[in-house]
Amino acid sequence: MRFIFKTTYAQDIELAKHGGQRFWYGLLCALLLLAPWLIDEYWLAQLTFVLIYGIVGLGLMLLAGFTGQFSIGHAAFLGTGAYTQAVLSNMGLPFPIAMVGAAALSAAVGVLVALPALRLKGIYLGIATLSFGFIVEEVFARWEKVTGGNAGLHVKPAQVFGWELGSGNGFYFVCLVLAVLCTLAILNLLRSPTGRAFVAIRDSEISAQSMGIHLARYKTMSFAISAALAGLGGALYAHKLSFISPDQFNILQSIDLLLLVVIGGLGSVHGAFLGAIFLISMPQLISMSKDWLPPVIGQAPGLQGLVYGLVLIAFVLFEPLGIYGRWLKVRTWLQLFPFYRRGLFKRQKSFTKSDRLR
Repeated sequence: MRFIFKTTYAQDIELAKHGGQRFWYGLLCALLLLAPWLIDEYWLAQLTFVLIYGIVGLGLMLLAGFTGQFSIGHAAFLGTGAYTQAVLSNMGLPFPIAMVGAAALSAAVGVLVALPALRLKGIYLGIATLSFGFIVEEVFARWEKVTGGNAGLHVKPAQVFGWELGSGNGFYFVCLVLAVLCTLAILNLLRSPTGRAFVAIRDSEISAQSMGIHLARYKTMSFAISAALAGLGGALYAHKLSFISPDQFNILQSIDLLLLVVIGGLGSVHGAFLGAIFLISMPQLISMSKDWLPPVIGQAPGLQGLVYGLVLIAFVLFEPLGIYGRWLKVRTWLQLFPFYRRGLFKRQKSFTKSDRLR
């Protein structure tokens, strides 16, 4: 088992805690950089979607996993970023400027949603964000002069300094760079006073307020940052698909994003990308397994929904910390073997300490 003895404050706030992390993260970055030459075009496209959903998952993870504010209408921010990127790109604005505009408008919409929802908690906050998602979807469908309505909207290929990125290797590297930058930004935010305030609000709003944390300000900030990341992911999503329509940003997309953070592991940056891998790979695995299943099961129209539901129930019952939580237990078991205790890896019961008497 690894023991880390810290002797300086700088060592305490380093992103990589020891040489092993530097090696594995460096190896991962090298593999991602070499991915266009290691895998074929189809799987590279799936990896690009993993990076895009990972960026969106980082925003929802910050809101739900670190601030404790659940959103069931997060696809609205994704759609806002996608349509803003499409409209600005079709008007001839450069790709980076349009992307900044998409993130900024999504953040502004996030603030508008956060302000009336500041006094709501739990299921009531979820209902409010769900209603907002329905409203935005209806706006996309009715505002035909801008969004094209239900007929959809074509998106011009992304261009940087006159170089057309398309949707292949060039666009993959753009998504990779943005995913790395967003991850580093979230990691640095979480170890700052603002990030610690988010975590304090998640653990106990009463305790956070007693320590002088302005709840309204930090909740609004969390919504804005989360919406901005969703808008950024939506901008990349629009260019990757080259065509967007209102039905791509409905309640099912919001549920998929919520599944992403819950199954990946609430309260962990790793969980955002692990959940994105699950969200992209699960339909592929289901499709490949249909040939091995009986026709009655394999050809059933609701097979994917059934599998998603069973997986979610299994994680809620047996591993509420998600995929990353399970990996932490496996890693601890390997480090302690053969001296682990049998009760060490039981299902944890998590609850807010200040709510025990309610």
